[in-house]
Amino acid sequence: MPDGPFHPGELAAQELAGQSSRGGGIRGFMPDQHRLFFAQLPWLFAGVLDGDGRPLATVLAGAPGFVASPSPTGLSVAALPPAEDPAAAGFRAGAAIGLLGIEFETRRRNRANGTIAARGEDGFAVAVAQSFGNCAKYIQTRTIERWTGPGAIDSAVLARLDARAEKLIAAADTFFVASAAGPAAGPAGGADISHRGGQPGFVRIDGDVLTVPDFAGNSYFNTLGNMLREPHAALLFVDFRTGTLLQLQGRVEILWNDPERSRLAGAERLWRFHVARGWRREGALPLRWSEPDYAPTTLQTGLWDRPALASAG
Repeated sequence: MPDGPFHPGELAAQELAGQSSRGGGIRGFMPDQHRLFFAQLPWLFAGVLDGDGRPLATVLAGAPGFVASPSPTGLSVAALPPAEDPAAAGFRAGAAIGLLGIEFETRRRNRANGTIAARGEDGFAVAVAQSFGNCAKYIQTRTIERWTGPGAIDSAVLARLDARAEKLIAAADTFFVASAAGPAAGPAGGADISHRGGQPGFVRIDGDVLTVPDFAGNSYFNTLGNMLREPHAALLFVDFRTGTLLQLQGRVEILWNDPERSRLAGAERLWRFHVARGWRREGALPLRWSEPDYAPTTLQTGLWDRPALASAG
C-alpha cells in the first residue's frame, strides 16, 4: 500500500485521541494463517453499503469451508443473505465490503476489506485490499452448542427501538459495527466491520440513542476514523441463545473528551448512535452458542456508574 494503510479520517482520529500507529499489521494481502482461519469458520460478518451509500451490518453462516481463499488477495464465500436481510442489496459486483472473521473459542479475529469482484446465485468473490488481525481484547469465549439449519424467520421493521430491541441491547456483551470512509477517502478507504465487547449493560440506552464506550484498542482507529468522514453507521446485535439478529442504521457523534466517560471504567472516549431505523429477524442465525466466559480485559471495564468486576472483588 504505497500511500500508507490509513486514510485521512483514521489519521485525524489518531491525532484527536493523542495516539499514533504505523499500521505495520495492515497488509495488502492475506497471510496464509488468515486464509486458513477464514476457511475454518462457521460464520462471517460483513459490512456493506445500501443504495444511499450508508453502511449496513450482517452475518452469513455455513458449514466450515463455506469461505475459501483461492489466492492471498481473494476470498470466495458460498453464501448470500436472504431477501429479508436489509443488507442483501449491498452484495453486488463492484461494491465495497468489509469482512470480519471471529472465532469465539480461541478469541481470534481477522479483518479483510475490499471489493465484491463477482456475485453469483449462491455466493460472491471478494478482491481483498486490506488484511489485518485484531487482538483478543473484549472477546468473550463461547462454544457452538448446535446448528439449527434453515427455518422460518419472523421479521419486523422498526422505526424506533421497541421494548424487545432494548432488552436485547441491554443484555448484550458483544455487538458489531459497520462503517465506511466515504467515496473520497482514497485507496485506504472503503467499508469496514468491527467487533465491540463489554459487560452486559455497557451500551447505554436513552430512548433511541445508544451511548457506547470506546475502550483501549490497537490505535488504528479504523471505525472512528470512518465515522469522522461519514457519520452514518450500522450496528448488529446477536442473541446467541435464539439466533435473533437486530440490525440498526443511524448517525454517530463522537465525544472525544466528554467528562461523562468517567462514569464507565475503562472508557477512553464515547460515541453516540442515534437510531434511524432497524430490523429484527427472529432466528435468522442458525447457530446457537453457550453462555459466555468473559475476557479478562472485559472484566477490567465497568458499567455505567458501577466499578469493574475485577476491581470490585
